[in-house]
Amino acid sequence: MNKILEIENLVKYFSTQKAVDDISFSIDQGNIFGLLGPNGAGKTTLIRMITGIFYQDSGSIYFDGKKFDPINDITKIGYMPEERGLYKKMKIGDHALYLAQLKGLNKQEATKKIKYWFEKLEMQSWWNKKVEDLSKGMSQKLQFVTTVLHEPKLIILDEPFSGLDPLNANLIKDEIYGLAQRGATIIFSTHRMEQVEQICNNIVLVNLGKKILDGTVEEVKQQFKENIYQIKLREIPASQNNPAFTIISENANEFFVKINEGFSSNDVLKNFIQQDCNIELFKEVLPSLNEIFIKLVEGTNATARAFQNIN
Repeated sequence: MNKILEIENLVKYFSTQKAVDDISFSIDQGNIFGLLGPNGAGKTTLIRMITGIFYQDSGSIYFDGKKFDPINDITKIGYMPEERGLYKKMKIGDHALYLAQLKGLNKQEATKKIKYWFEKLEMQSWWNKKVEDLSKGMSQKLQFVTTVLHEPKLIILDEPFSGLDPLNANLIKDEIYGLAQRGATIIFSTHRMEQVEQICNNIVLVNLGKKILDGTVEEVKQQFKENIYQIKLREIPASQNNPAFTIISENANEFFVKINEGFSSNDVLKNFIQQDCNIELFKEVLPSLNEIFIKLVEGTNATARAFQNIN
């Protein structure tokens, strides 16, 4: 599959502070990619280098198979920042038209695409309203439209569901899937790990300017699994003690067990089958991305503090 974006050993300093420290990753075309990290991790600096707002101090960016040229490639990128970037006194239709023309569309083409997106997102009646009259959720929908209407190859969405009610969040989510299916690549940045699990194919996690995790969502969850299984039985077993596992928690006929070293899930099943228990549910419990995120970020923060104390 073609790589739409390749980041190689990027470094960015602000004075003596290294905001981005030798980060590398790549993104396949059509992928929905999660760029994750706590506040101050370096995500925004990375995004600003990818969009040509900042220049890297060292390292390389390749876009669509060639070295990134901010001046010529920026029209192929759509960026929706977390902060509102709207002119409050402008009418909504005029605002969308102005931004579309900045991205290289002529007035006729821009008007056609704006009407298409306004209809899709149920915004037809908004054209002559002023931006300052919009709610936070309505502003978010307008920002989304102005980000994608010029059909960029790479779309960067920073907290795209902020301020949206569940109905409109699902509407935007469906459009993100649709854009990816039509060949656009999405970089999705958020603090909501449950949204990442639902939407993203691949993720990269950064903290303190460094990359600390990279892979598909499934690979990452498998990497950090702890051999914990959920078991639901039709009846309570006569004996719950077995060297193959340790019971972590139980509630009536439902158990969470951790398989002990040297044993397998088959050994756990065998224990209950031999007791003539009817097994209604047996499944591995994988850690959530939120649990993995907290574990890794707290770990790297603790290591950094220890290193500072030594020095």
